[in-house]
Amino acid sequence: MNRALSALVGLVAVLGLATGHAQQKTRLSIGTGGTGGVYYPLGGGIAALLSKYIPNVDATAEVTAGSVANLQLIKGGKSEIGFTMADSAWDAYNGLDKFKDNKVPLRTLVVFYPNRMHVVTVEGTGINKMSDLKGKRISTGAPVSGTEVMSMRLLEASGLDPNKDVTRERLSVAESVNALKDGKIDALSWVGGVPTPSLTDLAATPGKKIKLIDHGDAAEVMRQKYGPIYVKNKILANAYPGETRDTTNVDVWNLLVIPENTDEKLAYEITKLLFEKKDEIVKVHKDASFLELANQMTGASPIPFHPGALRYFKEKGLVK
Repeated sequence: MNRALSALVGLVAVLGLATGHAQQKTRLSIGTGGTGGVYYPLGGGIAALLSKYIPNVDATAEVTAGSVANLQLIKGGKSEIGFTMADSAWDAYNGLDKFKDNKVPLRTLVVFYPNRMHVVTVEGTGINKMSDLKGKRISTGAPVSGTEVMSMRLLEASGLDPNKDVTRERLSVAESVNALKDGKIDALSWVGGVPTPSLTDLAATPGKKIKLIDHGDAAEVMRQKYGPIYVKNKILANAYPGETRDTTNVDVWNLLVIPENTDEKLAYEITKLLFEKKDEIVKVHKDASFLELANQMTGASPIPFHPGALRYFKEKGLVK
């Protein structure tokens, strides 16, 4: 009887330990974007990476509306990691614009890749330059997305009143492409990696010829009003089938951000893993190739880095 009782006690102890270990599993929710953009597949790749290599971590990528929504999720304690454009992160950190009087205590984990503003139409709409958007119906991005924030600023910098001079639709990139295909809108704006899958799909649609609109000159006006976040760049010819010209555009860097109170050891492990297993993320999308140590301490992030990230950067000689 005593032997049986001892065995039972031992079994209970083992089960208790197993339950304790299960409870110690760290679950990480990664805020990404819509399924037609770049954040979502990259977030899925990162979630798989963290779950595979960091013990007791179970990470998942969540479909969201994008930057602003991801920052709101972090603020509400519903997300542990989020993709965001640097301008939206700046607003959240300082309590500006959509985050007025509602600061988000966040820190940068890594500077990831440059986000490219696209202004897209198709042949036959009569749109050849930004001023031609006046009187047109355009999609400026999903509500609470970084695209919407930047689109409004771009229109303003281009001499257009976004609330009076255009008819705005607030659609995701996938919805915007479908609306443009169906002739329900005349143009769309989108901030994402190159190539963005939904735009590649548009360019490959029979009977539709994609056209990107130059807007890079607006960068300086945007910088004067909103700070040194925006950069003039170009989307190279043939980035999308049928668009054979280089087109100037405005870039803003993408960041991975985390709550200020994230455990330092966990932040360090994630940062180290992102750089040391970068090749696995590049297989998901080539824009992950921009994840370089050389891009970290350049001022591309207006938000302070988390101490865990800085610990890794110190090891690599980036920080004294």
